[in-house]
Amino acid sequence: MTGGHLQIVVCGAGPATDVAQLVKAAQERSWTATVTATPSAMDFIEPQPLENLTGHPVRSTYQSSPNTGRSLPASDALIIAPATYNSINKVARGLADNYAMTSVAELIGRQVPTVIVPFVNAALAARAPFRHAVASLRDEGVRVLLGADDQWEPHPPGSGNERQRAFPWTVAFTTAARLAHESGSAAASQPRS
Repeated sequence: MTGGHLQIVVCGAGPATDVAQLVKAAQERSWTATVTATPSAMDFIEPQPLENLTGHPVRSTYQSSPNTGRSLPASDALIIAPATYNSINKVARGLADNYAMTSVAELIGRQVPTVIVPFVNAALAARAPFRHAVASLRDEGVRVLLGADDQWEPHPPGSGNERQRAFPWTVAFTTAARLAHESGSAAASQPRS
């Protein structure tokens, strides 16, 4: 399927520096994309190149720029990637303590097809709160790319720098586009401006 709008929420982890790969994967399939960043993610990304690529400002606060609307654009799919241990736990509990988490809560509540790609080490992933959060999100219909079936596993502690090169940006987009198609939410045949 081609066309649609992808909302990307990027969290503060190493792979965030490469989020442009996700934007480009979407654009190659005639999707538009916007990027929202958690406050921590702002230390990992360069907003201006992303804004040039998407044609939209990178949002990280409730304060909007003069030419930016306050409400979320209509989205056909949402990808939260890389998703940190902290952000996954927040999303599962419905905590909305920053603009990105409020956006995620609202889009999931609107039943926008959602894909989360965790970037956590094995020690954090072994924690009961994290395991419960992943199960809760899956019960709510959120697609969490994690485990042998998804060919994306937590990395050993201390190996994040090496692991981030393998981050599954394309798989994340392909999964989100498939979910959008299955839900019928990406009915537009042309990208939105």
